[in-house]
Amino acid sequence: MAFGTNIRTFFEGSWHEGDIPVMRAADHGLWQGSSVFDGARLFDGLVPDLEAHCARVNRSAEALMITPTVEATEMVEIAREGLRAYGRDAAVYIRPMYWAVAGSELGVAPMANSTRFALCLEEVAMPPADKATTLTTTQFRRPVLADNVCNAKAGCLYPNNARMLVEAQRKGFGNALVCDAMGNVAETATANVFIIRDGVAMTPIANGTFLSGITRARHISNMRAAGIEVRECVLRIEDVRAADEVFLSGNFAKVTPVTAFDDVRYGDNPVTQRIRSLYWDWAASQPL
Repeated sequence: MAFGTNIRTFFEGSWHEGDIPVMRAADHGLWQGSSVFDGARLFDGLVPDLEAHCARVNRSAEALMITPTVEATEMVEIAREGLRAYGRDAAVYIRPMYWAVAGSELGVAPMANSTRFALCLEEVAMPPADKATTLTTTQFRRPVLADNVCNAKAGCLYPNNARMLVEAQRKGFGNALVCDAMGNVAETATANVFIIRDGVAMTPIANGTFLSGITRARHISNMRAAGIEVRECVLRIEDVRAADEVFLSGNFAKVTPVTAFDDVRYGDNPVTQRIRSLYWDWAASQPL
């Protein structure tokens, strides 16, 4: 089932209309999970940090031992070419992907230089500014690098995220606040997390158990440029409960306010709103 609508797919050197089949039954990426992807966004005629997302999918491929075949700059041009088919007011999710085709002699490791690439564009609306969520805890944890490829945006990691999200939604909440193996806050099931306390923004230090997001880094840069103190530090569940504001950071929505964490309710979110405005102002200042 497609994520969005009005889909266009770049595959094997050309653009195709629709959600076309790209993977074969015997492809290593299908039965051994050697697939990576990234996500960028077109909104308001802007595509902020597109090159950073394209560069990261190549790093993710290398982390999974998949040979990347498209330079980030070329990937950007492919994406921009495909986006010309959409209206200026369209909101589009931009997803470059790699997967391995063949495996090693035993079939488990992907074979070097055995790669397929696709770039999928899907029209998906940006959530409105007041679209908020709620959080709860989850029994599931983020893995460490010794257990899994935490340094990649890899498809094989997402079943664990799905377990977190489904557990939270069954409890009546929108998302799950996830800890690392040591019991410290890492992120949520779908995005990085920030808390605001006494006007200071805090976010879990990138310790290798979660993907330190491109949008997360952009928020940190924007806040510091605007004079907001930002601390990357160890956070515990109790710190989130004691926060004045909480928000999620990710490519899909950029900023998502959190209104509650279990039985803790948060009030107004003036700092979160300012951070959202800072992001939109920065994005509008970037070259089209």
